[in-house]
Amino acid sequence: MDVTINPAILRGFITPPPSKSQAHRAMLAMMLSGGDGELQNLSRSQDIDATQRCAAALTAKGAPCDGLPMLDCGESGSTLRFLIPVALALRGGGHFTGQGRLMERPQKPYFDIFDEKGIFYDLQYGVLTVRGTLTPGIYALPGDVSSQFVTGLLYALPLLAGDSEIVLTSPLESRDYVAMTLDVLSKFGVQVENENYERFRVPGNQKFRAVDMAIEADWSQAGFWYAAAFLDNAVEITGMAPASSQGDRVVAELYWKLAKPGDVDIDVSGCPDLVPPLAVMAAVRTGTTRIVNAARLRIKESDRLSAVTQVLRAMGADIAELPDGLVITGQTGLRGGVTVDSFNDHRIAMMAAIAATRCSVPVTIQGAECVRKSYPRFWDDYKALGGQLEVRE
Repeated sequence: MDVTINPAILRGFITPPPSKSQAHRAMLAMMLSGGDGELQNLSRSQDIDATQRCAAALTAKGAPCDGLPMLDCGESGSTLRFLIPVALALRGGGHFTGQGRLMERPQKPYFDIFDEKGIFYDLQYGVLTVRGTLTPGIYALPGDVSSQFVTGLLYALPLLAGDSEIVLTSPLESRDYVAMTLDVLSKFGVQVENENYERFRVPGNQKFRAVDMAIEADWSQAGFWYAAAFLDNAVEITGMAPASSQGDRVVAELYWKLAKPGDVDIDVSGCPDLVPPLAVMAAVRTGTTRIVNAARLRIKESDRLSAVTQVLRAMGADIAELPDGLVITGQTGLRGGVTVDSFNDHRIAMMAAIAATRCSVPVTIQGAECVRKSYPRFWDDYKALGGQLEVRE
């Protein structure tokens, strides 16, 4: 669907949806515990549906003729990478498929481990098959590709019959996402010895304990409403947990850093999902902003560095794309008056919607339904705050 936004000031209170990152982890832990606990404040989205669907497939009786479950991960990178080692531990593997760019996203850290451990894998025609036995031992992998590989192993290794270690061969980026994993594992009774996020000792023969857990509001999605406030919209964000394990809580600190005039560098290696809302803030501040260490954004739902650059430049921003980041020189406002592509990326669509409030003429966003991936009610919330929308299916 296409959404045309007529520039208008947003006003009111807004509580972002529950954290998708925390929900993935809690749902997986609940599945491994036997599912007797209750997850509170859990909301539906395409990514959450994918994890729920795959968890059901992993625990269901019956499978294709080779005995491996078929796991449709949608477009959820978390679902895919978390469940690859878990499927090996529980079922001896699985057939993984997905949509959009998901099956193009790199899995080499796992493949290197599989080569070492003698685990079969094959990726053809958009279906990844893994088959074999996950055994206790040492698992070495890089920390600078995605923390999701670490999380997947942290869920699988406690299920094995002996003790294991995860050893990182390069510094861990997005450390706070692993901190969130460790927090959820601890809540469900699983113990991991963390040595400065360089080595993780994981005792085997552990049992996940069913508990009740409330999912926090999502700091990643809050970033867009912080951007709205930065653009002089009268938006007040409520319901957030300041002491959350979510790394994207740093958006509150970065908001004030960008509010001060002058040139500034922002290292997003630990918070890459914040780049779209940060770029919007940078586009209208006084000074030049360099967003660095963001190369991993090229392998998201879109090449997110390219998509951010194309969309904001079309709207009138002074923005340049670097191999691993962005350089944005702030201006007093944006022109708008264009049609921009969402690139089937939920964060690009939401970024464009917030930027449109600072434009002088309307903006049309193509493929705006992609917000269903993580924030299905985004357009309803936007409209409730006074956003002027025209929707064409």
